[in-house]
Amino acid sequence: MGKKILVTIGIIFLIVLAFRYCEFKHDDDKTTFEETALIQQQLLNVGKLVVTEGHYSEVLTYKNQQSYMMDMLSFEKKALVIVNADATVSYDLRQIQYDINEATKTIMIKNIPKEEIKISPDIKFYDVESSTFNEFTGDDYNKINAKVKASLRKKIEKSTLKTNAKNRLLSELSKILILTNTMDWKLVYNGQPVEDANINTLL
Repeated sequence: MGKKILVTIGIIFLIVLAFRYCEFKHDDDKTTFEETALIQQQLLNVGKLVVTEGHYSEVLTYKNQQSYMMDMLSFEKKALVIVNADATVSYDLRQIQYDINEATKTIMIKNIPKEEIKISPDIKFYDVESSTFNEFTGDDYNKINAKVKASLRKKIEKSTLKTNAKNRLLSELSKILILTNTMDWKLVYNGQPVEDANINTLL
């Protein structure tokens, strides 16, 4: 009789342990699911268009010379070109590619989009000089437009516009890093863990 009681108590004890284990595992799975949902929401919030704007002005002189009769006659056309341009540097964070591994609690960023530079120049011409034998044509305006954009792009590369845009991007990505650190998840990019000290390696 005593053995039966001990066996019964043992079975009950095992059932209680199994129940407690299942309950604990359920709570753990629930927590992981909630964390994953929170991370996905944060990635969704970060996934937007980050735009930094700048304004530039410059003055150019355009000249072109057309020669005839073995260079015995030449006709020049020229113009003073005044440019006011709006420029933007943007990152479309909706294009970020990532994987979430719930088992290892890891977010693996696979791709971060490159910056996009857009230049919208307003070009005005002054002191235009030309002749019947060398008039301004659509080709001249295309050349001027290309020259203006090339010049402005160089200015943007040397300005703080790209730096400011990069800082805004890092600020958005830091939100993901802070969240993962808070929940003891890992953020990985190019196979390397991302920490506060090396977040610049994302770019």
